[in-house]
Amino acid sequence: MSRLVTWWRALSGPAKFRLYTRCTFHVAIVAVVGGMVAAAASPWSMAVIVFAGLITIAAVDGQPELATFPTVVSRRWTGTALIVTLSVLWLVAAVVVRVADDKAITDDARTVGLFATVLAALAIVPFHRYRWRLLLVISLATGLAFGESLMVGLLLAVGAAATGYLVAGTTLLTVWGLRVVDELEHAKRVEAELQVAEERLRFARDLHDVVGRGFSAIAVKSELAAALSRAGDTERATAEMDEVKTLAVESMGQMRTLVRGYRNIDLRGEVAGARSLLSAVRCRLVVEGDAAKVPQRNHEVAAWVVREGTTNIVEHSSATTATLTLGAAGMSLRNNAPHGATGERSGLRGLAERLAAVGATLDVTASADEFILEIHWEKT
Repeated sequence: MSRLVTWWRALSGPAKFRLYTRCTFHVAIVAVVGGMVAAAASPWSMAVIVFAGLITIAAVDGQPELATFPTVVSRRWTGTALIVTLSVLWLVAAVVVRVADDKAITDDARTVGLFATVLAALAIVPFHRYRWRLLLVISLATGLAFGESLMVGLLLAVGAAATGYLVAGTTLLTVWGLRVVDELEHAKRVEAELQVAEERLRFARDLHDVVGRGFSAIAVKSELAAALSRAGDTERATAEMDEVKTLAVESMGQMRTLVRGYRNIDLRGEVAGARSLLSAVRCRLVVEGDAAKVPQRNHEVAAWVVREGTTNIVEHSSATTATLTLGAAGMSLRNNAPHGATGERSGLRGLAERLAAVGATLDVTASADEFILEIHWEKT
């Protein structure tokens, strides 16, 4: 049981929704089978209905639109098997209704035929290109084949069409919901990739703006100094080379400042970035306390805690709320809906090493409903 619970919690939100959808289809099919079995009178019709229900469940599981995981290989042959099974059942039932003299036998055959029509509307028609035309043809054929008279047949056709359109429409709405979930998950991944790309572009732009101008000036002044030296004006050439040296030192300093600004992180900036990133994944961040309360010597490592903790929330949870607490004695970051056990995460290990370097400690508390990072600035 514990393994099942752990497996369920480790699933992503979209995977859980897909699994729920498949189970819903299974329950619907079982309910239809149960109703038809209750209406059937003979053992052979009951056996046929149960067999057709099992084939339908296999066909639903074989649809790629309903696969719980992207790696699951769709079984197209189950759809073909279902079409053949339901077609044979429908035709045999229609023949029995027309040729049998026993009312009990004709009622059973009619039940089987209507059952085949409902299953077709549930598991075949929604995935066909011309689904609505096909459903209309099936409904008319069902009314004409199983109606005792023309008027009864028309009424039966109308009922079969109404039921079929309702069942097929429900299936299509469910598939549409799955597609929306997939698109949202894809948009989430694309947004994360765009953020990384934007950061790379920002660094490239800053590097070009800061260093490119200095290097260009150095190149021009070096050429001028060489020309002056060849012309015999050594005093001006020396002055130009002094300026080249000054520019080189300034450019190196600007590059160090740029790289340091890229590598070092600011606590307030990280809190703002965490709020923005978590908001993009539908998680609300609540900040308690103020960055000013954190000791100045711990600002940088606190910023790393916020960054790594935010990454941990995005990658290892389906959190809807997170709380960041900042104080003079320590800080904490907690979130709901974690995925499974903590395991060995390199990010947390690296964070613990950063904290140990400044004399701070990291405590991780993981439960089924909450994940907590708690930091104390001084060992106690």
